Amino acid sequence: MCRPGGGVRMAELDPLAGTPAPASALVDLGRLRREFLERAPDFGDPRQRVTFGTSGHRGTPFDGTFTAAHIVAITQAICDYRTDRGIAGPLFLGQDTHALSPLAQAAALEVLAANGVETVVQRGGGVTPTPVISRAILAWNRDRRAPTADGIVITPSHNPPEDGGFKYNPPNGGPADTDVTRWIERRANEVLRGGNAAAKRVPHEAAMRAATTHEDDFVAPYVDDLANIVDMAVVRDAGLRIGVDPLGGASLPYWEAIGSTYGLALTIVNTTIDPQFAFMTLDHDGKIRMDCSSPYAMAKLVALKDRFQVAVANDPDADRHGIVTASAGLMNPNHFLAVAIDYLIAHRRQWPATSGIGKTLVSSALIDRVTEAAGRRLDEVPVGFKWFAAPLFDGRLCFGGEESAGASFLRRDGRVWTTDKDGIIMALLAAEITARTGKDPGEHYRDLVAKFGRPYYTRVDAPANAEQKRRLQNISAGDVGATDLGGEPILRTLTRAPANDAPIGGVKVVAAHGWFAARPSGTEDIYKIYAESFVGQAHLDGILREAQHIVDAALASR
Repeated sequence: MCRPGGGVRMAELDPLAGTPAPASALVDLGRLRREFLERAPDFGDPRQRVTFGTSGHRGTPFDGTFTAAHIVAITQAICDYRTDRGIAGPLFLGQDTHALSPLAQAAALEVLAANGVETVVQRGGGVTPTPVISRAILAWNRDRRAPTADGIVITPSHNPPEDGGFKYNPPNGGPADTDVTRWIERRANEVLRGGNAAAKRVPHEAAMRAATTHEDDFVAPYVDDLANIVDMAVVRDAGLRIGVDPLGGASLPYWEAIGSTYGLALTIVNTTIDPQFAFMTLDHDGKIRMDCSSPYAMAKLVALKDRFQVAVANDPDADRHGIVTASAGLMNPNHFLAVAIDYLIAHRRQWPATSGIGKTLVSSALIDRVTEAAGRRLDEVPVGFKWFAAPLFDGRLCFGGEESAGASFLRRDGRVWTTDKDGIIMALLAAEITARTGKDPGEHYRDLVAKFGRPYYTRVDAPANAEQKRRLQNISAGDVGATDLGGEPILRTLTRAPANDAPIGGVKVVAAHGWFAARPSGTEDIYKIYAESFVGQAHLDGILREAQHIVDAALASR
């Protein structure tokens, strides 16, 4: 949030943050579902058109941004894309536990069946995490040369209960790249503009009976394969006490199977599935949000930290992870990413020596220092896990992670596991680290700080109107007139990512002991400033002040 007169600050903390959600915070499920099924998007409002961001199309029926009409149009566009690209194998379809996900899956199935697409869903209307769909796509395409498979995951990730999300994973198993999403977005909006007249659709009963609709079990193949990416034996043999909170999400049946399959001392502290997510504690802004990196949303699990040697959580589609230790409480995602990278490089001896470490531009520079010390290449990419999909697939990267608690890495033998984020393996990795070394990830982070210095990291917001956001999106390095940052010479000013020369949609300015990056929000009248210092909090505060001045001056000059 922003001060009325401008300037930057951390979001205001709601007085109920971290406390159980009151009845007034719960979504009206009946109204939500009616709006989804009955509301017709206003195509004249750009916000109500199909828009693929870094994680697919998201929105809520309450403002006309996520309705059955959107799902029908997007699914038809995906069918047309498959035809255009010759993708003729099965489409793996997964849903999370948000209230709108079953309705969206039903609408998608009606379109997929009408288009003759071989579609595989979890039997019994069950839920499926994002990484499970990614792994299923890769497993099919690895074992069969043709026809290739792809997938759809219906999830708004950690977003509030009234939200819905719909994303497409092409045959490489990861989030669709920009060229794919632009194709689908353009075609979906053509269909939506025409009132979905161009969409093929059959009644739901007919879709479920169609010869092209297949119910299968996704749980066992994924769980049985976990021993090929995490050393489950060392976790079992150590008798490690593990606490798990699925946060009411799709990982619940997977954690149940993981505990029984591998004989782990694993306790699921919350087995509730409730589309209102009424069991949650409120996030920093007083909203229900299943953010496993938020100390407010994770308050219940953090309170149990002393009962377990390591406690973990996932968001509703299990592509994110939260790590709680007795030594550190809830770990900052950047801190655990650095610990994970340091450990994996030391203990995955079969990984190719030429494989690099991938990070987003707004992730901590502690990762840079760990990677350099280990003699690995660092690939810095724009925000969005899609940038890691291809290099994880072909082994150019052995690990890809982003600051928002999402990551994946290679199997123990150096082959690809998933090309989308996998919060389950990251949680299990925390257990492996603890079991093998006798120290939890929080203790390992302290070791890294002693070796490389303590990072002070934050993200804040500053006001920006639509024109200012457009300017920031298209800023050039030459627009930045400053020569110093935090009392040090500016070493680099980036508007394109070093690893792949892709536009970062903003700017990053780097000095020896600090940096900042600024990007426009896709949904709010703000821009986001990420900043880090290896000097101290006062230095970080100074970088933040300079960052807004630098960005404001650059925008004024355009």
